[in-house]
Amino acid sequence: MQHDAFIGQVQARARLGSRGAAERVTRASLETLGERVPSTVAEKAAAQLPHEIGEHLRRVAHAPDKPPVGEHMSQRDFFSRVAERAGAKYPKAIHEARCVVEVANEAAHGAFATDIRPSLDRELERVLFAGSDGPT
Repeated sequence: MQHDAFIGQVQARARLGSRGAAERVTRASLETLGERVPSTVAEKAAAQLPHEIGEHLRRVAHAPDKPPVGEHMSQRDFFSRVAERAGAKYPKAIHEARCVVEVANEAAHGAFATDIRPSLDRELERVLFAGSDGPT
């Protein structure tokens, strides 16, 4: 999947009004995920995405102040951070982040979930990988 197709899918599934909004939520979701998981996991997952999309994971995963095992954050902290970065309200940020993860997993033919899921606590994993139509 190419960058434009990825962003178009995020825009459609999250029902966003512009490509800019889809870019913003993609960046916010993947940067936050890059902070949460170990840098080696983020790098492996990023390699399976379109280059420009994967850079959102890589850039944060390799930040000098990031712990190598990833930053522990609760589900609320994770989605609050996504909401702040994306400029969205908390409930909408949950849905939008799930759309980004759903598209990322499809772009990587299921390998994105395989790489990321083991690094997340059960509750965050359950909500984040529920898909664009899943429960909150």
